[in-house]
Amino acid sequence: MTHIDAGAGLDSPTAPSPAVTGLTAAEVAERVGRGQVNDVPVRSSRSLAEIVRANVFTRFNAIIGVLWLIMLFVAPFQDSLFGYVILANTGIGIVQEWRAKKTLDSLAVIGEARPTVRRDGTATEISTSDIVLDDLIEIGPGDKAVVDGRVVEADGLEIDESLLTGEADPVVKRPGDQVMSGSFVVAGGGVFQATRVGREAYAAQLAEEASRFTLVHSELRSGISTILKYVTWMMVPTAIGLVISQLFVKNNDLKESIARTVGGIVPMVPEGLVLLTSVAFAIGVIRLGRKQVLVQELPAIEGLARVDTVCLDKTGTLTEGGMDVTEVRPLQGADPSYVRKVLGALGEADPRPNASLQAIIDAFPDAEEWRCTESLPFSSARKYSGASFSEGDGESSTWLLGAPDVLLADDDPALRETGRLNEQGLRVLLLARAGRDLDDPEVSRGARPTALVVLEQRLRPDAADTLRYFAEQDVRAKVISGDNAVSVGAVAAKLGLDGSTVDARRLPAERDGMAKALDEGTVFGRVTPQQKRDMVGALQSHGHTVAMTGDGVNDVLALKDADIGVSMGSGSEATRAVAQIVLLDNSFATLPSVVAEGRRVIGNITRVATLFLVKTVYSVLLAVLVVCWQVEYPFLPRHLTLLSTLTIGVPAFFLALAPNKERAKPHFVRRVMRYSVPGGVVAAIATFVTYLIARHHYTGADALDAETSAATLTLFLISMWVLAIIARPYTWWRIALVAAMGLGFVLVLAVPWLQHFFALKLVGVTMPWIAVGIAVVAAAVLEVLWKVVDRRGGA
Repeated sequence: MTHIDAGAGLDSPTAPSPAVTGLTAAEVAERVGRGQVNDVPVRSSRSLAEIVRANVFTRFNAIIGVLWLIMLFVAPFQDSLFGYVILANTGIGIVQEWRAKKTLDSLAVIGEARPTVRRDGTATEISTSDIVLDDLIEIGPGDKAVVDGRVVEADGLEIDESLLTGEADPVVKRPGDQVMSGSFVVAGGGVFQATRVGREAYAAQLAEEASRFTLVHSELRSGISTILKYVTWMMVPTAIGLVISQLFVKNNDLKESIARTVGGIVPMVPEGLVLLTSVAFAIGVIRLGRKQVLVQELPAIEGLARVDTVCLDKTGTLTEGGMDVTEVRPLQGADPSYVRKVLGALGEADPRPNASLQAIIDAFPDAEEWRCTESLPFSSARKYSGASFSEGDGESSTWLLGAPDVLLADDDPALRETGRLNEQGLRVLLLARAGRDLDDPEVSRGARPTALVVLEQRLRPDAADTLRYFAEQDVRAKVISGDNAVSVGAVAAKLGLDGSTVDARRLPAERDGMAKALDEGTVFGRVTPQQKRDMVGALQSHGHTVAMTGDGVNDVLALKDADIGVSMGSGSEATRAVAQIVLLDNSFATLPSVVAEGRRVIGNITRVATLFLVKTVYSVLLAVLVVCWQVEYPFLPRHLTLLSTLTIGVPAFFLALAPNKERAKPHFVRRVMRYSVPGGVVAAIATFVTYLIARHHYTGADALDAETSAATLTLFLISMWVLAIIARPYTWWRIALVAAMGLGFVLVLAVPWLQHFFALKLVGVTMPWIAVGIAVVAAAVLEVLWKVVDRRGGA
């Protein structure tokens, strides 16, 4: 609350103070020269060097690289192909992440806050990095303090420091009080002088670290890391046993033994899985960037896939920001022309009007002879604003404008009229004359109702389709608003959202009771900012994954606590700062594509992970069987490079980018391994049985090549069947993809120079048909096993 004084802020009657006019251009240049600039780097992605380092210097690249160098010296070119595949894959990963970086950086500039700084007596928007020490920064509702400072001017200034201190109650700031960077304004306005900038600011290091481009803290990536850890433990002893078996037990030619040893080790490494995950995330960022969606943290893409409840703020989400005054209904015989003067004066008294007050300003001109002597800015906690005036005829009056059900007694007849209007989806404000001073804590008590101001909210034309999409995708929508519950319910009904309407003031305070009420209700009105946060926590306590949308400061706490916070680009700087996703075009209709992108990424990675891990399981088991039976390893690296390319590498890339609308399910590692282990075991046993039969069937100098070809045929057919299962449900392009991979293998068997290149030639008729028969039996066993897994709740 502020008293208006014509001389406020002046040090002398002759010269304006720098505390009013701000720094001069010369003073700014001087501070820039001294390095007193807010030079904290803006939120950015990793540098090119970091991207290259992260993609090249991996544990598995090191293993593959050493094996590749060995093969370059001891074996033909064909057996070192796997190394070139790794080079290509790593290159793709670098390029895709670099593209994602450029997209992320360009969008970050668009969404970056531009604080208003007063210099040479003029208010100008500048970049946060251009702020210098002692700058005067103007702030209003929703603005975030980007540097530390000291309040110079205050007009009912209330600042929320919860993001820094954890204390949810706003702090009233007066001239001389400190402002910490990272806090934000919830009511009123003011000016503060920068006292600490750059890395000296309280929240600078915290903000820089928290908003950095990251690929961590996701169930998907941590799950893959867990899998790779187990793979390493299995791989090391198995590889040692294989080396000993091939080099010393069989007494084979050294180069041939090394080649077959490497052929057994290389396929154990699911190197493409990590790469494909990074590429899928990066492509997700690029796709969303093209739709004007800023992803502030990459794991948010995964989080979206797991969302089952989306909480929507009505204003700015279901309705557009603008409103129109449709009617003013005087109460208790009030003079309509006098009411219009009061409304015009109230509009003029607030330098930072919200949407409701802006509609009143547009409808009623200012009464020039009225002078505001005291003001009380609107607060979402109070639900009303106020002002005192000196009227042109010498009279003084104090007025309140806000929610009727807050300002009126429960039995007031005006409330019944308000209820009828709310049921039509109209928003109603009460104009009341106060009998107490504005600085009285109970100023609203005894206020005399003077008029109802009826406003019509503009529905977003795309809101109904968006809500329908969520319903079809089994995502529950909850409308959580600070407005009257009946009014919000009417708006929701117009948009086709069914369900009960609840006044949040009647919700149980304890978490479990609130969670049950939230499960049953759909629309919640008169929700306080703290309640929004409690409601998110209550939903999460019942196992829901919650996305919260909002654009106002009253949404910040809930956005921060939600699993995924979604902010509008035109929303307050505070909401954009805590949200993981920012809709830069302010379109609620973008949300379905955002959710769909998340589901596509996580669903497809879960799907193709099975392909990679089936290969790892059968490679480890084959190596164990070879060591136990003391026989030559059946494959050279070129054979498994061919199989991996046709049954995993190429199809996995396309499947990872395909549409996928299924909501992601938890327990990634368990779900993937439930399919990979039986698939890998069946493939290994069937392949090894074919190999042992072939060893008895073929004799002579070229017997090993013939045995390898028969085993390769069995393994390829089983791997193709795994691919065919993973590719379901079939579409024309999925069928074409599987068929193309099969034709690729047929081509290798049919073209003489490819036969020679890959050392694959089927000898005779009997053994190849035995290999096919074993593969068919294995495929049938695989179908049965995976159906059993499905029935037991696999996926």
